[in-house]
Amino acid sequence: MPSSAAVDNPWFRRFNPSDSAPARVVIFPHAGGSASYYLEYANALAPYADVLTVQYPGRQNRFLEQPISSVAGLADELYRELQDWTDRPLTFFGHSMGSAVAFETVRRFERDDVKGPERLFVSAGRAPSLTRDSSVHKLPDDELLAEVVSLGGTDERILTVDGLRELVLPALRADYTAIETYGCTPDATVSVPITGLVGDADPNATVEQVAQWERHTTGDFDLQVFPGGHFYLADRTEEVVRALTAHLPG
Repeated sequence: MPSSAAVDNPWFRRFNPSDSAPARVVIFPHAGGSASYYLEYANALAPYADVLTVQYPGRQNRFLEQPISSVAGLADELYRELQDWTDRPLTFFGHSMGSAVAFETVRRFERDDVKGPERLFVSAGRAPSLTRDSSVHKLPDDELLAEVVSLGGTDERILTVDGLRELVLPALRADYTAIETYGCTPDATVSVPITGLVGDADPNATVEQVAQWERHTTGDFDLQVFPGGHFYLADRTEEVVRALTAHLPG
């Protein structure tokens, strides 16, 4: 297992390495998101867990790499990379698109009977078998950017700053292609417990849609609702961290 020394793995940012923490949390970002968006969460969780924040290809330090435009493709890569990090109890936390990527990564661990995560947190992501009738990934550049900014969680400067648009568009379009073309059968399940987290005013993943994750686990399921929209977690760090740490080994 890699130590807290610098690890040359582009898939993960490890902002606060902790070789003594009793648990490890892996954060899977939203569509268009990067690891640095979750820096506050990595810092808040540091006393309780060693945190790996996923960095998908095509952004920040990986912007020269080709983005991956399928949830399955992302899950395949992350399944391979995460097998080196299973020396401590794992918890997966995925936000929006990240919830689907995390779910599919869990399925790969269980498919191969490989030691993997002990709990899955799905945040602001509708249940994976629900159909998606949106096609944001097909919109012209300006409309795609405006749609993403309207949800919150994305810097509005991408609409106006020269050069920034060109940097973020390939990864953004690939991510939206991934989540909008993703689906699984209603009987697809994992055995790990699932906790659903959702904002009560989320237009993209309603409370009812997140509640249907219960159908996709043979373990326990619970749902926690917070005030806010799709990026409720930006203002609810303390509460979300409390929900996470309640299920981590002490």
